[in-house]
Amino acid sequence: MSRTPLVLVHGNPESSIIWGPLIGELGRPDAIALSPPGFGVPAPRDFAPSPSAYRDWLSSQLELFGQPVDLVGHDWGGIHVALVASSRPDLVRSWASDALGVFAPDYEWHARAQRWQQDGDGEASVREIYGGDREQRAAVMSALGITGRMAERVAAGLDDEMGQTVLKLLRAARQPVMSDLGKALSWAADRPGLALIAVDDFGRASGTVEQHEWGAQRSGAQMSHLEGVGHWWPEETPGPVATALRGFWARLS
Repeated sequence: MSRTPLVLVHGNPESSIIWGPLIGELGRPDAIALSPPGFGVPAPRDFAPSPSAYRDWLSSQLELFGQPVDLVGHDWGGIHVALVASSRPDLVRSWASDALGVFAPDYEWHARAQRWQQDGDGEASVREIYGGDREQRAAVMSALGITGRMAERVAAGLDDEMGQTVLKLLRAARQPVMSDLGKALSWAADRPGLALIAVDDFGRASGTVEQHEWGAQRSGAQMSHLEGVGHWWPEETPGPVATALRGFWARLS
């Protein structure tokens, strides 16, 4: 009996390299890591970054599998996953996201995202983060909390295209866009979902614990409160997340 395909979707400012530690913890070398356009792979010339555009992109990729998949997303990838689960539940057997807090009615974008949403100031920010040589970009990754070899690997994928993509995406996601999208989260309950709540995500880029819990309740997702786990868990602490995912999938059968 063949396994259900496992599909992983990363966020910003990442590339598919971040999934290596989790794939190892899960023992799933067959996992497929998809990179959203502009984040580790070039975006088509006519691609206009927005939450709905990435939802449609991910749906089109999942259609190619010809069967429902187990879908896992981190950061913006977690947003894409939740939007697909809400709009095309036929494409997934299960879904897991660490970003459900962004859909809460009272969610406010974090300070850096708000800067990206401002004309002029946003352009200056992306030049600082996504520009410069590899050593400078690695220093930026360290400031964001990504350290060691993973910081170097993620930094290697940063470029002007990713910076410009970030500006377009965040500006297309100004509130109340995300809270409006959250009104459709209840449709995601059609398939089993798992809210990965990183309790030690002190930056709260994807929302507070309470906002994550709101998103889980709205979408009918089970909750996994991950103590000792921060925002960059794919690189720092993949073990607890792998344990939560294995338990979640085991309950499906």
